[in-house]
Amino acid sequence: MVRAYPRIIAHRCGGVLAPENSLAGLAVAARLGCRAVEFDVMLTADGVPILMHDETLERTTRCNGLVAERNFAEIRACDTQVPTLAEAMDACRRHGFWTNIEIKPATGHEEATGTTVGEWLAAHWDGNGVVSSFSEKSALAARRQLPGATFALLCEALPADWRARAECMQAAAIHLAAECADAAAVAQLGVARMPWGCWTVNDRRSADRLFAQGCVAVFTDRPDLWSSEEMQPT
Repeated sequence: MVRAYPRIIAHRCGGVLAPENSLAGLAVAARLGCRAVEFDVMLTADGVPILMHDETLERTTRCNGLVAERNFAEIRACDTQVPTLAEAMDACRRHGFWTNIEIKPATGHEEATGTTVGEWLAAHWDGNGVVSSFSEKSALAARRQLPGATFALLCEALPADWRARAECMQAAAIHLAAECADAAAVAQLGVARMPWGCWTVNDRRSADRLFAQGCVAVFTDRPDLWSSEEMQPT
């Protein structure tokens, strides 16, 4: 059974209110009273799990090149603000966050990323949250290391074979793009009694509509639009 989802989940640590996938973002989320955060995890060339969304470094760091071709010491030398998974999870524990760890593998590193992140979480994580990935290879590799953890099937639109894919992953929830949460998808999930959340929802009107349809949580770049009281779990 899936644990209660906090209704509002700060996307990439703090949304647009701080640098994405950063410790600064986690601090902003905590100040706002967020109960939950989401972030992306990728491996460096030497196998260190760091918070990173893109396969290239230029957009979000002072570094350049491919994440998978730079070791952690090189990345930390050119940008001290890039956190490791260990540093991020330590901050999440301090703030009491429910955490969505999204495994974001570089191309060709899907299984290795899932295995490494899964092994780290198995050794250090208390299970307060959920694991997801757009990469089925990564998710299944992590699942092998985390037999008791909560997983979510992450997809843009609800695929025709979502039940089989969720069963294979032992997923307890579905995460969809908000624009793809149409009446047909909502009806299927409702009949199956499958909890579902939506990304990325940056206005209250859209969030209220989704909650009325049965959505248990929204991922948002604007957690400041809700009060601390409104961020309580469903």
